[in-house]
Amino acid sequence: METIATSIIDAAKALGISRTSIYSLIREGRLEVVKLGRRTLVKADSIRRLLDKA
Repeated sequence: METIATSIIDAAKALGISRTSIYSLIREGRLEVVKLGRRTLVKADSIRRLLDKA
């Protein structure tokens, strides 16, 4: 099964950037998130789109 969303920490590791940078990208609208209870998960397709634009 393909990963649909990942944690903030895992997204930061995958992109090689800090958690603070991930939160900045979320605020700028460059990464999409989904909230599940208290957890914030980054959508995997938004990570792929960000990398494709780079």
